[in-house]
Amino acid sequence: MKLLTIETIPGAQIEALDIVKGTVVHSKNFGRDFMAGMKSLVGGELSGYTEMLNEARQIATKRMVDNAEALGADAVVGIRYGSSTIMQGAAEIMVYGTAVKIVG
Repeated sequence: MKLLTIETIPGAQIEALDIVKGTVVHSKNFGRDFMAGMKSLVGGELSGYTEMLNEARQIATKRMVDNAEALGADAVVGIRYGSSTIMQGAAEIMVYGTAVKIVG
């Protein structure tokens, strides 16, 4: 499955199938929250949160790919990621794009 942020596949003709998406809501746990609070006192990357968001992006991307595969897609083009705060301590990661079939 090809995943592209551009709108086309260079050198190929494509047929758009449908919009596909994947979402996940992740919350921080006490351990990460405590360590992030301590780290914020001295500055620097909050690696626990970075890991949490990377994991959330992977889950959301897999859900989008599963959605595309169910449609018989060969690729997803125009992929975009977004995030939002759902409540204090929880964030939604969303990924979406257009599932396409390569026809030429």
